[in-house]
Amino acid sequence: SSPHLVQVRERIRINGQPISKELFSKYFWLVYNRLEETKDPEHASMPAYFRFLTIMAFHVFLQEKVDLAVVEVGIGGAYDCTNIIRAPVVCGISSLGIDHTSILGDTMEKIAWQKGGIFKPGVPAFTVAQPERPLEVLRDRAQERECPLYLCPELDAFEGDHRALELGLAGAHQRSNAALALQLARTWLQRRGCWGLGELKEVPPAVELAGRPVPLAPAFQPTDAMIQGLRDTEWLGRTQVLPRGPVTWYLDGAHTTSSVQACVRWFRQAALKQDKPHDGSEVRVLLFNATGDRDTAALLKLLLPCHFDYAVFCPNFTEVSVANNADQQNFNVTLENA
Repeated sequence: SSPHLVQVRERIRINGQPISKELFSKYFWLVYNRLEETKDPEHASMPAYFRFLTIMAFHVFLQEKVDLAVVEVGIGGAYDCTNIIRAPVVCGISSLGIDHTSILGDTMEKIAWQKGGIFKPGVPAFTVAQPERPLEVLRDRAQERECPLYLCPELDAFEGDHRALELGLAGAHQRSNAALALQLARTWLQRRGCWGLGELKEVPPAVELAGRPVPLAPAFQPTDAMIQGLRDTEWLGRTQVLPRGPVTWYLDGAHTTSSVQACVRWFRQAALKQDKPHDGSEVRVLLFNATGDRDTAALLKLLLPCHFDYAVFCPNFTEVSVANNADQQNFNVTLENA
């Protein structure tokens, strides 16, 4: 997964844990030296940062003999370096947003085309509710690549008459991610010969279900392990509340208009339930940082309803002496651009 929050090792995890410094170091140099030895002297250049880490992650997973690798794309899909996997067990596309426009295009349809590039012949794929046009683009990409594509039902459909599923991640937007995760997990389990988990009903290609461009996958009764998995999921830096003495930090990594809107809904619900005391005992400070070619003015505008008293803007470079961690530095961006 990417990016990392504190240490680069977070990007390559086994059984949920970032690989150890020893393993990271061992495999880093192994891959680095092998590439160094075999590169073409004519066009001698090492793979870029993300590409190198992707090659290294694949190497780690093969060497450590993992049963299952969950691989998140870097940017897009069609031309992303994670997309060299020819026959994954299943593919999933979560809620689309406008981001990385210089690489992926400036409309949801162009972005959907890029994301649909991960579809593979005969490999089932799932997506969540999307706006009509981007969903049609995904459907067309799936047909062109002979990939069976299904739409995940809402999480409510998995809850039935039973109690609501608890999610370890806060925010209403995580419900669609959870529904997608359940479908991906079920597909893998079926592949391993575990049945009785709401089999997919094959839908004739000509039939559109209730005017949907993509057939709906059936819901099923989640197993106890799935229920626990959803409850125990944590992802630091996403809708994270961190009380530290008199200060409570509300952290989120949202960086698109749709995700910042979701972040605002979460923040208002998590932090602004009570009206602000009039005696000045509570001060709300926005600490804001953005990278790349994002429209910061558009993102900031969405934060106005939170009524912050102060805003602090921080640039994208750290003092290594303070952080004591070079993983916090981004060498892909010049100081001037930052």
